[in-house]
Amino acid sequence: MFNYFDDLAERQLSGATLTREEALAVLESTDDQLLEVVAAAARLRRAHFANTVKVNYLVNLKSGLCPEDCTYCSQRLGSAAQILKYTWLKPEDAVAQAATGIRAGASRVCLVASGRGPSDRDVDRVAGMVAGLKGEHPDVEVCACLGILKGGQAERLKDAGVDAYNHNLNTSESNYADICSTHTFTERVQTVEHAKDAGLSPCSGLIAGMGESNNDLVDAVFALRALGSESIPVNFLMPFDGTPLEGTWLLTPGQCLRILAMVRFACPATELRMAGGREMHLRTLQPLALHVANSLFLGDYLTSEGQEGQADLDMIADNGFVVLGQDPAVQPAPNQPADPGTYDAATSPGVPVTIRRRGAGTAVAPNA
Repeated sequence: MFNYFDDLAERQLSGATLTREEALAVLESTDDQLLEVVAAAARLRRAHFANTVKVNYLVNLKSGLCPEDCTYCSQRLGSAAQILKYTWLKPEDAVAQAATGIRAGASRVCLVASGRGPSDRDVDRVAGMVAGLKGEHPDVEVCACLGILKGGQAERLKDAGVDAYNHNLNTSESNYADICSTHTFTERVQTVEHAKDAGLSPCSGLIAGMGESNNDLVDAVFALRALGSESIPVNFLMPFDGTPLEGTWLLTPGQCLRILAMVRFACPATELRMAGGREMHLRTLQPLALHVANSLFLGDYLTSEGQEGQADLDMIADNGFVVLGQDPAVQPAPNQPADPGTYDAATSPGVPVTIRRRGAGTAVAPNA
């Protein structure tokens, strides 16, 4: 029997470029076709990444107090979300936080700071943190996410040992003014291009579930493809109380899978990360999503909690995958007893976001 999506995967494996019509067909597929979509996307994932999962770990260097007005963000100007707010972590604290994720299997650490963009002093501060981190963990990849870059800053980060730079496009160009008025889509594109020109690996992705259309999703992903993003994090809106998108629950687990699959079809050989919001939107389909995405964030996010780090590692092992960069002989064992403080991820729309109260900015051990 002819399978449209399997044939689509075959064409991608042969070097074809996904068209808009094909991308929309993935997003508009029926529930009866969902497993066919996932199986076809999984062929591409396996062809390029075998059975590996890249584990990334976030460290929020500076939380809250951002002057930008991005409607989706708990750290935005005017946010009433009851998140942790603190200024820059001390370098030794940042390195200690990162080390927790590295010990759990992370091969990339993402150093993130709220704000429009860094001052030159901020770049120097992060450079010092990177030097300390690489001194203790020379093989770890470091991705910086500091906002809109000014001239020369990307080069300074590269010289300091930063490997990649993250700056998400978030949505389509035509939809961008609906989610932010304090900077433009073009400024985001230019920052990614500055990072690329400096020799940093470009990491740029999107947020789904903000009221965008399927055409907006396709536009955003095709823009990421044209930009040459080498790592695409797909976030699913976490509708924090106290933000303009509070109470916005527009995604189903199946639609989240379709979005991930569409990205995989569009960018077959690109690292695809299921990122923020996966626990509350993919829910019980997270393991299935691993057969499409080849990367995830371990543990907590910037201002919200994720599922326990051990639960992530169990999910990887239980589905027959291995953590990238780790010896298969010493992979974390699945089905270890749960930590007594295990976070129970949301299982239905409407459950509030769990605000992060551990890790960076607190005296409580981080989640990894």
